[in-house]
Amino acid sequence: MPIALITGGSRGLGRALGATLAQRGWDLVLDARNAGALERTAQELGSRYGTRVVALPGDVTDAAHRGALVAAAGELGGLDLVVSNASALGAEPLVRLEELPLDGLRLALETNVVAALGLVQESLPLLRASAVGTVVMVSSDAAAEAYETWGGYGASKAALDQMAAVLGEEEPGLRVWAVDPGDMRTELYAAAVPGDDSARPLPERVAPAFLRLLEERPASGRYAAVSLLDPSGAGR
Repeated sequence: MPIALITGGSRGLGRALGATLAQRGWDLVLDARNAGALERTAQELGSRYGTRVVALPGDVTDAAHRGALVAAAGELGGLDLVVSNASALGAEPLVRLEELPLDGLRLALETNVVAALGLVQESLPLLRASAVGTVVMVSSDAAAEAYETWGGYGASKAALDQMAAVLGEEEPGLRVWAVDPGDMRTELYAAAVPGDDSARPLPERVAPAFLRLLEERPASGRYAAVSLLDPSGAGR
């Protein structure tokens, strides 16, 4: 069975991706900071889909924790997919750049960029050994568009996009995709913009975009979920 490692796997997009993969027979290693929520997710996915799900609570900024995640995948038999989904906003709620705490920006960069690279570095030996080694960096439209108050978070995701692009060049034997999932109804968005009750799709509606990438395996690059969900497949 293929094996995926998903950070931020207890809720939102990470949980939706885990469920989508488990339904198709993937074994999972899931990470999240909330141990209780993570364990509930792991138990539910494992019992519902009959797949192996390893839950390791912790913080992706901790190098020892990243090593434990990759080791757990190795104990399951290898590693075919790494999804860097865990993210930090830098401020909750979001604020203009003139008000953004520099420690908040450092946290966003450490979580969204530095930890993502650290996880890839730990994972590369197993990914290279897989016939379908794949890295997915969960990006954001804020990485490419200028939205008021999204400056710190957007800057971290822009850095993540560039890192993914370079990794794709350096590792031609892998697939490396930065994926913009678009707006979603998640706790992260609610923390970023409290009180915004405008309609947004649930992460479960977006997860099929990632599945399409895994099934079709296009070239490494940056992709937008809205294009992947479009029946015409137009756009990138």
